[in-house]
Amino acid sequence: MESDYNHENYQKEEAYLRAEKRLKELKGFYWHAFWYVAVNIFITSMIVFNGGHFWNFGTFATPLFWGIGLAFHGLCVFGKDIVFGKSWEEKKIKEYMEKEQENFH
Repeated sequence: MESDYNHENYQKEEAYLRAEKRLKELKGFYWHAFWYVAVNIFITSMIVFNGGHFWNFGTFATPLFWGIGLAFHGLCVFGKDIVFGKSWEEKKIKEYMEKEQENFH
């Protein structure tokens, strides 16, 4: 009985640690996105207010390349669930179970 209790506590602790890690990943991405927007508004504003041309590659170079980095960060955080997430797994399990039932009858 004590072994079951320890195993259950271990599973709860593991689930908590995974949830905590996921939360840190999400917070990291959201802070990255916040600073991307804030800094790029500032940089673009400074270029335009100081007489730079708005439609110039230099004006958008930082947002473009930093945006690529932000997109990869987003893929790392959200990408693993986009294609093969829990809903996809559940749908496939249900599909295979239905096929198994058809073959069984």
